[in-house]
Amino acid sequence: MSSAASNIDAYWMPFTANRDFKAKPRVITGASGHYYTTADGTKLYDLFSGLWTSGLGHCHRKIVAAVQKQVAELDYCMSFQVTNNKAIELADRVVAMAPEGLDHCFFTNSGSESVDTALKIALGYHRARGEGHRTRLIGRERGYHGVNFGGMSVGGIVPNRVAFSANLIPGVDHIGHTQDLGRNAFSRGLPEHGAELANDLQRLCDLHGGSNIAAVIVEPVAGSTGVLPPPVGYLERLREICDAHGILLIFDEVITAFGRLGTPFGADRLGVTPDIITAAKGLTNGVIPMGAVIVRDSIYDAFMQGPANMIELFHGYTYSGHPVAAAAGLATLDVYDEEGTFEQAAALEQHFEDLLHSFADHKHVVDVRNFGLMGAIEMAPRDGAPGARGGETHKKCFWEEQLVVRNGMDTLQFSPFLNSNPDEMEQAFAAIRRVLDSID
Repeated sequence: MSSAASNIDAYWMPFTANRDFKAKPRVITGASGHYYTTADGTKLYDLFSGLWTSGLGHCHRKIVAAVQKQVAELDYCMSFQVTNNKAIELADRVVAMAPEGLDHCFFTNSGSESVDTALKIALGYHRARGEGHRTRLIGRERGYHGVNFGGMSVGGIVPNRVAFSANLIPGVDHIGHTQDLGRNAFSRGLPEHGAELANDLQRLCDLHGGSNIAAVIVEPVAGSTGVLPPPVGYLERLREICDAHGILLIFDEVITAFGRLGTPFGADRLGVTPDIITAAKGLTNGVIPMGAVIVRDSIYDAFMQGPANMIELFHGYTYSGHPVAAAAGLATLDVYDEEGTFEQAAALEQHFEDLLHSFADHKHVVDVRNFGLMGAIEMAPRDGAPGARGGETHKKCFWEEQLVVRNGMDTLQFSPFLNSNPDEMEQAFAAIRRVLDSID
């Protein structure tokens, strides 16, 4: 396959081993439906639906048409003291989908920005209520909340933090992660054991004083760390502890929102309502960058005090509520409704689970995990070479099987399209088995 790049060294790629990649580049030049295309016309099946982003498939005609139409009508409008009609309409549509009581939406441009916005809102909320002493933020080990300094600080993936550890924001602590291979390996759906792990939050309340903690942020299903579904009862226990101490509970739903778990939000599927939800990715099907922070009425109302002519929240972005992004979001929500996408995703879940767990007996595999249309196959690392087996699998799938999969070290991660074709999924996992059978 041609790299289709004359000076690839100019591009410093994100989250990529640049020297290894540039020795044999993997470059995409087109996409349609469930397939990518390279410069020489080779088609590759996308088993990660973009980057958890493109659940409807690539270049969906309705979203493309909406973007083309909008960019010719209103390409940009500032969102400070002025706004555009599409942003207003999209905010209304988003909160109508959100869990009851979360009726206000602040737009950002990414999941990372959504997280930092949510943290600032949480701190500002307590200050507005006369509890400015609530400054401590709690994240979770192995959590991923983007790469801005706020999200990186509450995040718990070590390689993302280690080079910047001296400059992370102060007043942050972490509860333990939920993976327990000894008791929960090869679980189908939510692991049975581990609800008591949420009590680690109570430990931090005892240590720091619950009245000093502003917010706790977790992914309902941890994604980038390798797909860790919450143990049965775990999120309910977090909610109980937060309520007992007046702490805001933030769900980072950048991955789990908009159908990934077969429901509008992960909170719906898991039956636990947070105080704040962060979202991005599926909001626009990945077509235009956009994120959102959705908050409870009581949080919004706390800011709406003082003189009505004064700014209540000194925060925002040049591209907040961008009209073209909002048009893409509106079209995406239309398609979810018109095509019954969330119902399609729910119907695919069992087949996806069975395909994943067919690898349970493979010689390299130490765990298989899944919930909704999120899944992972964890392989044992090679002696002295962690990540090598996963990296080789990714590259062999691309070059030999025309298949795009994502690996995080030695864990293969899967995020199939919400409207996947079952036969294509079967073919893709058959290809993965051929690759795993071929590597040491």
